[in-house]
Amino acid sequence: MSVGTDVFLKPGREKSLLRRHPWVFSGAIYRIDGTPAGGDSVRVRAHGGAFLGWGIYSPQSQIAIRLWSWEQTQPIDAALLRTRLTQALALRRMCGNQEALRLVHGESDGLPGLIVDRYADTLVLQASSAGAARWREAAADLLLELTGCARVYERSDAEVMSLEGIPARSGPLRGDAPPAQMQVRENGLSLGVDIAGGHKTGFYLDQRDNRALVRTLAAGRKVLDCFCYSGGFTVNALAGGAEHVTSVDASAEALALARDNVGRNALDAQRAQWVEGDAFQYLRKLRDQGRSFGLIVLDPPKFAPTAAHAERAARGYKDINLLAFKLLAPGGLLATFSCSGGVSRDLFQKIVAGAASDARVDAQILRWMSATPDHPVALAFPEGEYLKGMLCRVPG
Repeated sequence: MSVGTDVFLKPGREKSLLRRHPWVFSGAIYRIDGTPAGGDSVRVRAHGGAFLGWGIYSPQSQIAIRLWSWEQTQPIDAALLRTRLTQALALRRMCGNQEALRLVHGESDGLPGLIVDRYADTLVLQASSAGAARWREAAADLLLELTGCARVYERSDAEVMSLEGIPARSGPLRGDAPPAQMQVRENGLSLGVDIAGGHKTGFYLDQRDNRALVRTLAAGRKVLDCFCYSGGFTVNALAGGAEHVTSVDASAEALALARDNVGRNALDAQRAQWVEGDAFQYLRKLRDQGRSFGLIVLDPPKFAPTAAHAERAARGYKDINLLAFKLLAPGGLLATFSCSGGVSRDLFQKIVAGAASDARVDAQILRWMSATPDHPVALAFPEGEYLKGMLCRVPG
């Protein structure tokens, strides 16, 4: 490993690093003394030579270096990895006794690109940066030691892998393969998780508290759950006493798992309707039919992975929120979310406000929603706050 390589930044480009933002973009680099390979540790220096931090080089990524350490005496090694993982696990012990939760949240835990989720006795690891890929094996061993879990399964198959120039990998990393479908408890409900084939690491753990909130709001309401995936919001709405829930997703496999989740909680299947198809088209169909709902959940996939995609994403978010506002009954509630890192909280509010205006409704924000505390956001890394949501109400 080339730990002696120095990377010098262009004049003035050290300012974000002095605030401890962990990314160095390729355009900020002035000179590299050496020929580091992807995954190698490098010393990052200001133009005048002052030490800024230890990072890991990624030559094919626009984010050329991600910093792991800010101390000159603390290089990137196994001891640092153990310290970071120990600190991350200590934080999660503050999040309560959850069967399913995020143990490591990338940059915000000082381990850029490394995601680790726990589902009962199974850990799911995603290494989406050159550094995380370099240290995946050591991380897997340490995680088993520190958690006592039975296995580590890798899901490094996200689209970002190609941007990083890292081969996609998926499969058992330590221990045997997990069951085809895991079952975990969340806020008193049983939920099935498809670790090998599901979205992300198998489930959207970041929405745990928001699903619980929907449960408290659903009683007596007709509910529309768009982009329902495996039915987390649907199950909570039914458990909360919803009169009826219509759940929409483009994936037949996701809807099958959602149906199973309703059944495993002994909820009334007669109060659930499943629609396989495009949510945008279905919302327009409901509008044309003059339908209305007391509670609508919009939890779409990522429309804007980066700020460069924000304009296109804004159109998508506005379209679905406009349609949703037109479908809300008087006094109805809209729980609307964006998981796009390229869409800021302020921009999302402006988009939803524009949708309400075009729908000719007055709407109030009752509360903002975000990811659960096991998805912390480092103050110096606002990009970590990718999930944002609003609970809105129209007058009754």
